[in-house]
Amino acid sequence: MTDLARQARELQLKFLLISFTDLFGIQRAKLVPAAAIPAMARDGAGFAGFAAWLDLSPADGDVMAIPDPASLTPLPWQPEVGWVAAELVLAGTPMAQCPRRLLRRQLERAEALGFELRSGVEAEFFLLGADGGGIADPADHQEKPCYDQLALMRRYGLIGPLLEAMEQLGWGPYQADHEDANGQFEVNWTFAHALTTADRHAFFKVMVKTLAEQEGLKASFMAKPFAERTGNGCHTHLSLWGAAGTAGTGAGTNLFHDPAGELGLSALAYQFLAGLLEHAPALCALTNPTVNSYRRLAAPPTTSGATWSPAGISYCGNNRTHMLRIPDDQRLELRLPDGSAHPYLLQAAILAAGLDGIERQLEPGPRHDNDNYAAPLGPEICPRLPADLGEALDAFAADTRLRQGLGEEFCQAYEHLRRRQWQRERGDISDAERLACLDC
Repeated sequence: MTDLARQARELQLKFLLISFTDLFGIQRAKLVPAAAIPAMARDGAGFAGFAAWLDLSPADGDVMAIPDPASLTPLPWQPEVGWVAAELVLAGTPMAQCPRRLLRRQLERAEALGFELRSGVEAEFFLLGADGGGIADPADHQEKPCYDQLALMRRYGLIGPLLEAMEQLGWGPYQADHEDANGQFEVNWTFAHALTTADRHAFFKVMVKTLAEQEGLKASFMAKPFAERTGNGCHTHLSLWGAAGTAGTGAGTNLFHDPAGELGLSALAYQFLAGLLEHAPALCALTNPTVNSYRRLAAPPTTSGATWSPAGISYCGNNRTHMLRIPDDQRLELRLPDGSAHPYLLQAAILAAGLDGIERQLEPGPRHDNDNYAAPLGPEICPRLPADLGEALDAFAADTRLRQGLGEEFCQAYEHLRRRQWQRERGDISDAERLACLDC
């Protein structure tokens, strides 16, 4: 009996969802009955890769999704079903364009250097009406709705069970709040090893959407559903720890912390930070992966008065107007990613950029603690971020060091699909554009 089959039996599961996340962040799955789990655990579940967002053709053979038993997660709302993350194999060879495998490869690179990435995400989402046309709560209309207690408790029917489910799964949830836009929420859970965080991030999105549907709502992680409101961020908190087996006192200790360092951070932390600054334009292709993502970056002020998203490439202390924030002496916060960021590619890209900063011993230059909304730095100090997905993909194409770290085969596949998306969606003509120009 395989480990997965044994776990399924112990948990009294009737079915498994063998799930993989394609290059566009969409989860694909097959529902497998208990009797078929041993064979599926050994051989994997077969998928036609062209039918998902993978850079394949209809002529390619089956992609086999091989489940990782360590990721097995019973569905709290459907306890006889277990979800398990899988990695992709084509013709007997692991696929370079498999996002979860890509993250594992980056983690192995870090481990070879003596590092373990631990991370946490703030996955903001909107709760909309069932048709997705607008926010579901007509009473949620404050000009500054952040932390609105009444609006939060009106959604207790969803938020309460969500927190209970996360506690049941052992994630360590510690707070939920109403966020800065009307109809926007956030639930936080404890940081962990980056692969664990990515698996939980992927599962979280499914869990929130499912529980919302049960309440007659639609949950959306879209970067900017409403022009006048704050967009969905996915702020990512980062620290490197000594990997297991590291010689000396480094194993299991936070290598970003140094009481003698500026703001309590080590030289290693600043090298990692410098790598993120260096590769920021190219990172946008992965942290801000949709056409809509660029409506959130460098956006005009929202009805609440702030966008809470960066406009340029800079870092600061405990100040939320820059791309990188140092909230305390233990970690970094990257404020660039949005809600559409891929759970696995987000972590992989960040780690690849940070490791390059360490390997080259880059320095980030001086930090800037100005209010970068009220008094923005000039482009010679704070270079602007890509204005659209096309610019981000051009930066991604030109960043040879980041591509080398991620692997050219993955980069070509990802860029090919995203450029097709960019070409298709930038050609769309909106009703507003048609109305404005019809009588020219």
